Amino acid sequence: MFSKLLIAACLATVTLFSSSVLASPVDTYVFKDKVTEIRFNALNKELRCPKCQNQNLADSNSPIAADLRREVYDMLQQGKADMEIVDFMVSRYGEFVLYRPRVSSLTYLLWYGPAGLLFIGVIVVVIILRRKPVKNAQKPLSNDQKNKLDQILKHK
Repeated sequence: MFSKLLIAACLATVTLFSSSVLASPVDTYVFKDKVTEIRFNALNKELRCPKCQNQNLADSNSPIAADLRREVYDMLQQGKADMEIVDFMVSRYGEFVLYRPRVSSLTYLLWYGPAGLLFIGVIVVVIILRRKPVKNAQKPLSNDQKNKLDQILKHK
């Protein structure tokens, strides 16, 4: 009886603490129009969280992501264009903050590397397929060789 009460108390404690740990605050912003809200959501999906390496601002629960969402909201309320907001974020956090980095001398390999590797792969496949197999030149047997072969085959 005591063990059942202990197990129930443990389960209740774990449930209580785990639900509060998993709960995260939800940002609520009031927008002046639907277009601004759509721009806000699009920017938050395009900008990467500096702390969470593979999450955008919209998906991240980190404090820095919450600050950046608030910063994006404030800039939109000030009437700034999307490119101004993106430029501000890039100047502050670098190209890493963009999911799709801009094409520049630093990102040529990132943008054109896969196409170059594919091109090299196609060339290698073409060269391998065009290579002619080495043919074994078979000369016809001479009369002496035919006679020896016949003798060998008869003895078996």
